[in-house]
Amino acid sequence: MTRRAFICGLAGHSLKPEERAFLSDTRPAGIILFARNVDSPKQVAALIDEAQDAAGGDGRMIVMVDQEGGRVQRLREPHWPKYPPARAFCAIEGADENRAEAANLCAQAMAADLAALGFNTTAAPVLDVPIPGADNIIGDRAYGEDVETVMALGRAVADGLLAQGILPIMKHIPGHGRAMADSHLALPVVHTPLAELEAHDFAPFRALNDIPMAMTAHVVFTAVDPAAPVTVSAKAIREVIRGYIGFDGLLMSDDLTMKALKGTPGENARAALAAGCDLALHCTGDLDEMRAVAAASPVLEGDARRRFESALALVKAPQSFDVAAAEEARAKSLVERI
Repeated sequence: MTRRAFICGLAGHSLKPEERAFLSDTRPAGIILFARNVDSPKQVAALIDEAQDAAGGDGRMIVMVDQEGGRVQRLREPHWPKYPPARAFCAIEGADENRAEAANLCAQAMAADLAALGFNTTAAPVLDVPIPGADNIIGDRAYGEDVETVMALGRAVADGLLAQGILPIMKHIPGHGRAMADSHLALPVVHTPLAELEAHDFAPFRALNDIPMAMTAHVVFTAVDPAAPVTVSAKAIREVIRGYIGFDGLLMSDDLTMKALKGTPGENARAALAAGCDLALHCTGDLDEMRAVAAASPVLEGDARRRFESALALVKAPQSFDVAAAEEARAKSLVERI
């Protein structure tokens, strides 16, 4: 079945007739749910089933959510447990292996929550390495403030997600940790020399370049392309993401409606895809905007189709894991968080 090169949000707890028609007509590569789409487990599972059925019913699409833990957790109490932010694992006493094991177990538990509802993808792990004074949009969403910690815990989380049938998305490639502005609100511009970026910001993504999906950073790196943020920069995607980092997985934009990008959603979709993103991500659920994004998004083919199929091929049945140990790790990380 053909799919178009975009992922879209939905408006509410159930599909509107016009949304059903839109999904049927355009057949997006995926959908993304937010808190506005979440009421109860039964309702979320029904919404996912309904959306998949409308979009073709073959099950070959991305069904994703932003479920990192901490501040970024769309499925919340009382139906789903509270999970710690990424930085909390640094506070666990003992060897590095203890922290990695706790991160892996929490990721498996969170992934099991998602898989039970019909999700197959989550937008984690965050591989950004924040520097002192950076905007707090990353903050405790980062696993640490040094490259080695981010690499180790990011790998543990990605492995945990995959073990439970959930595809990880590493973000925000090639790094948002040095940004002095929140890209939801403004365009961050980073003037750091390329050698420093490669040794620090880009390093976790290069080390974990086998993760099947990545989401771009709406950040300008003047040492790479002073004229455009990474999401719409052919040079940054070609030379840094596909080149230096060596990522050959499925590349999606961050949300096209964030203020770091200046065009309309349709214009931003066209620019991101022309620059080398495989998928355009639109999150608001606004149907008029979605129509514009769909019109700008071609049918998935060539390398983009190959990467899409390769990622979905990694979705497998959830494995058994130590649920009690995962709950202990979750509780301990919440208590000992910094």
